[in-house]
Amino acid sequence: MQRACPECGEKIVGRTDKKFCSDYCRNAHNNKMNKDSTNLVRNVNNLLRKNYRILQELNPTDKTKTTKAKLMAKGFSFEYFTSIYTTKTGTVYYFIYDQGYLPLEGNYYALVKRN
Repeated sequence: MQRACPECGEKIVGRTDKKFCSDYCRNAHNNKMNKDSTNLVRNVNNLLRKNYRILQELNPTDKTKTTKAKLMAKGFSFEYFTSIYTTKTGTVYYFIYDQGYLPLEGNYYALVKRN
């Protein structure tokens, strides 16, 4: 029985359980199958990386204060963060890995670094 490669249609030679004619076809097929989810993950990771760099740049001393306008001017996206930390008193910090921010009154933000 002749088997055909699902990617290019070439004849498959070799093991009976072999599905693709070459590594190139196997990789191309898997990349096509995972393209949509990969793009979503890549875009979210890029936004997280950008947010992290902005917090790192504005917070060189591990604890500082800034304005919402300054964060937004640099392109900070408040929808993307990696974790939320709530203190015993109910204060909610948003973290991107070890860099965090706390919304304060009057469009100010406290920037912190978790050690």
